[in-house]
Amino acid sequence: MRQFTEKTLLIATHNAGKLEEFRQIMTPLGITVTSAGEHGLPEPDETESTFIGNARIKAHAAAKATGLPALADDSGLEVMALDGAPGVYTADWADTPNGRDFIMAMEKTHAKLIEAQAPQPWQARFCCTLVLAWPDGHDEVVEGHANGQLVWPRRGQDGHGYDPMFQPDGETRTFAEMSADEKNALSHRGAAIAALMKACFT
Repeated sequence: MRQFTEKTLLIATHNAGKLEEFRQIMTPLGITVTSAGEHGLPEPDETESTFIGNARIKAHAAAKATGLPALADDSGLEVMALDGAPGVYTADWADTPNGRDFIMAMEKTHAKLIEAQAPQPWQARFCCTLVLAWPDGHDEVVEGHANGQLVWPRRGQDGHGYDPMFQPDGETRTFAEMSADEKNALSHRGAAIAALMKACFT
């Protein structure tokens, strides 16, 4: 595994929620965090059918465009009763002409579970793949998962995406009912970042 020795890391995302999560974890390490949005980078088309493939597209595009090492995340929700859907298409389920609407996406997911007559608990897991790419084309890949179940009605005001619908194993609260620190300790992204820290930042 290649060690990260630079002082600035570009997070290849335009998602403010994801960027803030990475900032909370990286800033104490003395690493300056910037983003694709702050550099005016376009969002590349995610044409792969896997989390790793899409994360690689984003990381390498950002590293090539800026000359900075870039970290990209591709993540999603896999619902067992829906044969792993929405999976890599999690964000697509929230797409509307006016932007992403995750309340609509959660309602769609719930409707599909009812339509499938899926017995409860509705087992699900969040998946996160991180790709750290350097301008010379090298990359490192790590993954993290959070197992749990979907609940309805959704609960909590914090978080983003499907957080109000996802209750991790061993908890009675959804991600959206937790503080950022509590969620980071249990989340798929937190697990992936912990693996990345161990591999490339120690």
